Amino acid sequence: MSVQQVLQEELTYQKRKKAWTPTRVANLAADVLCWLIVGLASLSCVVPFLHIAAKSVSAEAYVVANKVLLLPKGFNLSAYNKIFHDASILRSMWVTIVVTIAFTLIGMFLTISASYALTRRDLKGRKIMTFMVMFTMYFAAGAIPDYLLMNDLHMLDTWWCLILPLCFAPYNLLIMKNNFQGSIPESLIESALLDGAGHFKILSSIVVPLSKPIIATIALFYAVGRWNAYADALYYIKQRTDLRPLQLKLYYLIVAANESFQTEGVATTTMTNPEVLKAACIIFAALPIICVYPFVQKYFVQGTMVGAVKG
Repeated sequence: MSVQQVLQEELTYQKRKKAWTPTRVANLAADVLCWLIVGLASLSCVVPFLHIAAKSVSAEAYVVANKVLLLPKGFNLSAYNKIFHDASILRSMWVTIVVTIAFTLIGMFLTISASYALTRRDLKGRKIMTFMVMFTMYFAAGAIPDYLLMNDLHMLDTWWCLILPLCFAPYNLLIMKNNFQGSIPESLIESALLDGAGHFKILSSIVVPLSKPIIATIALFYAVGRWNAYADALYYIKQRTDLRPLQLKLYYLIVAANESFQTEGVATTTMTNPEVLKAACIIFAALPIICVYPFVQKYFVQGTMVGAVKG
């Protein structure tokens, strides 16, 4: 076959490839539909955040009149000024950072250790242990028994009431356990045992390095969950106001603004509108997590897919 014939066939193939065949039209329509669905889902997440951010830096008159959508009107930082000039806010931020770090480290230690132990076939009673852990996902005692337990353990108004009660999540254990079973070859662990390595050595030198995606994912679950939680602090922290985490402090700040704004006889011209203050509090509390998320995003999707429950 001559070079001219080869070029002619290649030209014919390219023309057929560019032709609007029914298959190509169907594929293009499917791609457009997928992009449309993903775009709408993304907008449903981004647009509310942009709306809140715009309200937090807008003039109060525009916010009260519901004229602020996605762009701020009458640029005003009075709400942020009120937040940063409250000295207890910095203390609450420090409490939240310390609690979140300690909570995440303890939770990860317990989850990794329990997940590895429950994947060992030579562990007697592991099925019963797994059932007992999973049982707590569906049945819980409730808020009153939890409060009475914290009181009996003398943990009210302490750091530990914010760290220990929720530092172990059965759902996270299930994901990590499935990841260990699906991604760590059993032959690799058996060969390490034959070489004389103990389980602590296997866990630290083999299992953990090979499980970085799922570890980053579960750590993000723990950190975000603790950072956004305030209900337990609302129940357990009463006397020591210096132990109020950021979310609870912002909650009380918004409540106080609402009460002051609605009280007759108060000079409301100097009072920050509750809606503006609420929007500023949301942005202030969410910004640290938003800054951390991009650094673990590449592990997040991979870890979730690897650790997914397979039927």
